Amino acid sequence: MAVGELIVVSGPPGAGKSTVARSVADAYDPSALVIGDDFFAFLARGRIDPWLPDADAQNRAVISAAAAACGRLAKRFTVVYDGVLLPPYAALFATAAGRAFHYALLLPPLEVCLERVRERSEHPFSDQQAATDMWQSFDTTKGSLPTLDALDPPDEVVAEIVGLVESGILRTAR
Repeated sequence: MAVGELIVVSGPPGAGKSTVARSVADAYDPSALVIGDDFFAFLARGRIDPWLPDADAQNRAVISAAAAACGRLAKRFTVVYDGVLLPPYAALFATAAGRAFHYALLLPPLEVCLERVRERSEHPFSDQQAATDMWQSFDTTKGSLPTLDALDPPDEVVAEIVGLVESGILRTAR
């Protein structure tokens, strides 16, 4: 794959984004991994939990900043973005990044995501209701976007994503 590609690995909490995104980035050389949660961590005061309805303006600002960073890095690297990027924010992301991107949506069954959220200790997010709401937001897009159930071993999911990226199936319009 040529340098300048941008691959978004998205899905609800517990979908396996971080594990898969890290390995997708490792599949390319040179590559950069951008963690969406890190951009939300920049917020010091007045932060609104990003899953709440009142957080839309905040989310747009943070997603735009993350996407702009991805776009700049893509001038030199294949970039993998790991984050909860709901489809309504995809056009904003593409505009701020200055390029189209490949959108890999991981959507295991809800019960799997909730169990993963409960069991992980290294991640601060643990809100089961918010995880359910985000899962449902992604589930409503099923059929309109290629979706991976992410139940296979991570290396198989990564190989599937790399193949879909190379085929162009996951590319979004800008």
